[in-house]
Amino acid sequence: MQAVQNELPPGGDTIPFNRPVPTPEDIRAQLAVIISSPEFPKVGRSRAFLTYVTEEALAGRADRIKGYSIAVEVFKRSEGFTQDDPVVRIEAGRLRRLLERYYLVAGQHDPIRIDIPKGGYAPSFEWIEAPQGDPAEQIRIARPRRIRARFPRTAVGIALGATLSLGILAIALSTILLPDRSNTLPEDGPTLVIAPFADLGDGQQSKLYSAGLTEELLTVLPRFKEIQVFGRETSKLLSPGVPASQVRGELGARFLLAGGVRVSGERVRVTARLVDTGTDKILWSDSYDDSTDGRELFGIQSDVANKVATAVAQPYGVMARADSVNPPPDDLGAYTCMLGFYAYRAELTADRHANVSNCLENAVGRYPTLATGWAMLSIIYLDEERFHFNIRSGTPTPVERSLSAARLAVKLDPGNTRSLQALMNALFFNQQPDEAIKVGEQALATNPNDTELLGEFGTRVAQSGEWERGAALLDRALELNPGGGGYYHGTRALAAYMLQDNKTAVSEIRQADLQKFPLYHAVAAVIYVNADMMDEARREATAFNEMRPDFIPNIVAELKSRNFQPADRAKMIADIRKAGLPAAVEVQETMLLPAKASSVSQP
Repeated sequence: MQAVQNELPPGGDTIPFNRPVPTPEDIRAQLAVIISSPEFPKVGRSRAFLTYVTEEALAGRADRIKGYSIAVEVFKRSEGFTQDDPVVRIEAGRLRRLLERYYLVAGQHDPIRIDIPKGGYAPSFEWIEAPQGDPAEQIRIARPRRIRARFPRTAVGIALGATLSLGILAIALSTILLPDRSNTLPEDGPTLVIAPFADLGDGQQSKLYSAGLTEELLTVLPRFKEIQVFGRETSKLLSPGVPASQVRGELGARFLLAGGVRVSGERVRVTARLVDTGTDKILWSDSYDDSTDGRELFGIQSDVANKVATAVAQPYGVMARADSVNPPPDDLGAYTCMLGFYAYRAELTADRHANVSNCLENAVGRYPTLATGWAMLSIIYLDEERFHFNIRSGTPTPVERSLSAARLAVKLDPGNTRSLQALMNALFFNQQPDEAIKVGEQALATNPNDTELLGEFGTRVAQSGEWERGAALLDRALELNPGGGGYYHGTRALAAYMLQDNKTAVSEIRQADLQKFPLYHAVAAVIYVNADMMDEARREATAFNEMRPDFIPNIVAELKSRNFQPADRAKMIADIRKAGLPAAVEVQETMLLPAKASSVSQP
């Protein structure tokens, strides 16, 4: 029998001893104890999943356990199953948490531990205590001890050990360096199942509309990379009226999107609802009416799908709000960081910036291929520079760190809207505005319903001098997300100021609610100057100077770093002076330069 050694946790001694590894009979006995326990759910596919991977490993086929084989054998998917459907990845995460809970509650005295290590689906088996009799009868408390083979120190043994070490190193490096689409999301993000929309009509047309709308939703919703959407194979197996409890029990999904389509004459009505599968509570519902007269089927389907997707899945949508109020009980932290990122974006304060920065750095440490996490971290790094939040000195600079993180995010997931948004911002503040706008256009084409992107892209377009188009993009963001953060209103107010629309500028800046954000007060000051509200202008200018005393002496450099056009810089500088703030000599000299054609469109 092969000699083995006991590997204690870090900091302990390694004590060699001879012990047989768990036998197939031992492992099967432990498996039977787990799946028969009241603490292990009887509903869903967790028992079948655990049994399948265990038997495959015992048969010597652990290296063949893949997401595809599990989908076909456990979830009975067709051989056309694709990895776009995250059903296996989601269920694997659920199974890991169930096993962890089992060993904390019912299985703390069990002799053998069965786990599904992250990074794959092959199980591991380890003694918790030395075997004494029937493993199922052991009642001893001990720390888990990993069992590893000890190869003899021969030339063959050393060569084999070196080969294994190189292999492990290669695998570890590939986890970080190579894009692994199966691991781009943590297992604790919100999960959504789309049930086939019900055909509520009498004719063939209604049937086509309902099937087409379901397909369109399955295309549009996965573009929001902060959520996980079960794929077409899963959707097709459900009935239009599937109970939420069944979705929760069999798939473990947090949310169910369902609805129906009715066609009557030249009118079509679509109803949709989002259900919390844990409580069976309807979180959101809406109806959409349209005319088939003169409109094609695809146009109606696309319009409705985009409206539904924007309402439920965007960063500030129904699903995000539900999770922020009532986070999922098995949340491991990474998704909480994402929710924290959007809360920070709505408030823009240094305290929230510090908390989110630390949280995201930990998250990408645990999930090195989490594209959305790297994208958010890129934006957080950039905010060190542009907002002077928690600046870390030294090299690389905040902008360099931001650009590196954004490029990694896009490499990991080229179609991720948040990744493209991050790269757009990093390029823009790296003084590459033309390249930034190109990336922004690509992101907008990828997901035109993402209001976080719309607001940011609208701002970048406006600051580049295209104030009218920037204002239109910001209006679209506010239309899709009326309850969005004050950031939208603040930048829309700036656009109105540049377009000489004083009424809109005052209205929007009053809705911004960003009093803790220094640059809010600068924008408010110039707006009030233009609106001839001088008391308010001086009050806001004083508040700004107190919060950012470094800005005014360097105002030209600050505005140039944001790619404001010369005429637009001159306008802002003149108005900030009218509000009572002193200007450096270089500012005065800038104002004396020959006048250039203004980039601002007059009403």
